[in-house]
Amino acid sequence: MSTVTLHTTDSLRSYFADVSNAARAFAAALFAAQERQFVAQEVMAKPPVSERSRARTYMKLIRMANDYQDMQPSLAAELRQLASRG
Repeated sequence: MSTVTLHTTDSLRSYFADVSNAARAFAAALFAAQERQFVAQEVMAKPPVSERSRARTYMKLIRMANDYQDMQPSLAAELRQLASRG
């Protein structure tokens, strides 16, 4: 019969140390990524939409609705509804 001696104390401690270091690094990376995302959202504010741009978009949707009126009347109605929302 043979005897086996396992020294699990050191290996188990190093395993938990590695896992905790990895968890800390992951949390730090996650918070850093979220912080960058919030900063980017603050910087990238949408410019106000001008009335001229709105009117141009409205006319494009109406033209598309007129093009599809004969082929797909339900699509034309949807496009007109989108145009009316402003």
